[in-house]
Amino acid sequence: MATKTTMALSTSLLQASTAFAPAFSPLQSRRQPAPQLHLRSSPHRRRRLSLAAPSAASPEVQKEPPSPSTSQQEESPLLAVADSVMVLKEAAKTRKVPAPEVLSALSKIKKAKLDTSTFFETLGGTESPGRTWMLIFTAKGRLDKGQYFPVTAVQRFDAAGKRIENGVYLGPIGSLTFEGRLSWKKKILAFIFERVRIKVGPFGPLEIGFGSGDDGREPSTKDPFFVWFYVDEEIAVAQGRGGGVAYWCRCKRVP
Repeated sequence: MATKTTMALSTSLLQASTAFAPAFSPLQSRRQPAPQLHLRSSPHRRRRLSLAAPSAASPEVQKEPPSPSTSQQEESPLLAVADSVMVLKEAAKTRKVPAPEVLSALSKIKKAKLDTSTFFETLGGTESPGRTWMLIFTAKGRLDKGQYFPVTAVQRFDAAGKRIENGVYLGPIGSLTFEGRLSWKKKILAFIFERVRIKVGPFGPLEIGFGSGDDGREPSTKDPFFVWFYVDEEIAVAQGRGGGVAYWCRCKRVP
């Protein structure tokens, strides 16, 4: 019975939905300080972006230089993404950017077709234990409603070790952490949780293994997954299997 309960918690936490937030709202004043965010001092510096490579064209088309109108069409979505990234970074730093502005920024990033070739390495680093990211904002699939996540939730992605860790931290009250393995294909990160650790107050963590994690198979889209729309050294934007969209900010690992 305990295993079924913890599996249900893991699914709700990692689908990036807002349904999980109200249950923890009364604990906001008691949660531990958020991990230090990895954001540069200036939010106005645009990151160089590139669109995904187009499909192969005929030799005749390739020989002709792009027309000014084509260049403008390519530049416009990149500028929109760069501006949206600045909005999200400011929101991560201050949590004062209005929700409609955050939702608009997420929508523009989601619609852009960016080059995803470096996403996994940027998200999970080049060596274990990988990199940690704090959940900042969650929204419904249509991006018409959303809110800042009310408690400290941190995900660790380890690209080298193909591992994932997801935790909710409530300061002296305790923490709930899930750990498992992941796979990456194009821009989809799928995962399977193998164990959960429950810590209450000063007591040591209780670890419970999941039977479904013992078969050793590679995670696929039949399992929970994220589709990543944007990842740089500071923020990451993705959509969960349930349709919810969320974004994270790079942070230090929670002890």
